[in-house]
Amino acid sequence: MRPFLFCTAVTALVGIVCAQAPAPASNAPPQFTLAGDRFKPLTWDAMTPAQKTMIQHLLSGDRRGVGGPFNILLRSPEMGDLAQQFGASMRFHSSMPRRLNEFAIILTARFWTAQYEWNAHRRAAAQAGLSEDIIQAVAEGKRPAKMAADEETVYTFCTELLKTHQVSDATFQTAVKAFGEKGVVDIMGVMGWYQFVSMMLNVDRYPLGPGVQPELKPLP
Repeated sequence: MRPFLFCTAVTALVGIVCAQAPAPASNAPPQFTLAGDRFKPLTWDAMTPAQKTMIQHLLSGDRRGVGGPFNILLRSPEMGDLAQQFGASMRFHSSMPRRLNEFAIILTARFWTAQYEWNAHRRAAAQAGLSEDIIQAVAEGKRPAKMAADEETVYTFCTELLKTHQVSDATFQTAVKAFGEKGVVDIMGVMGWYQFVSMMLNVDRYPLGPGVQPELKPLP
């Protein structure tokens, strides 16, 4: 083979091999910013291996972020990692339509006057198709004047459970007929998760974003 052709072939082969070789793994810490008040924001360098694992799961999971109660949950990372997986299942993989799932979430946030949770999920509810009239009525602690049949079923079930800690036979049967037993359990699951979130955010006095004002007023 001529020297020129030989060198050209070798160069091409080396280029193919280099292109196919995996890039070296980066040792750089993941990029994230935690927030908190009573629970001071943790940094990557100060974290235990279990805390770092939880952060990596959060960043690679459905949320792709660490905002909300996760700075708090990192104080108990083994439990916190299990909890965030449960929360992601209830938020992103519920059998309930997203509009109704977000409705249950904002009803829970309103019950607890959880300002950060409300602010995040009132926007998510609107994006999912819940009307602004319904959102505003919930913010004011009132029963919305106009709801679709499935929205009315969710509202009645959630508010009855939150306020009385029970649901009547009629309310239960209406919910099962509308959503099936799995749907009813998923409603309770997302309410349970966001009640836990509300407790954590309220205990921490978790800050709202820059320039964001609390929207919820205390209920009577």
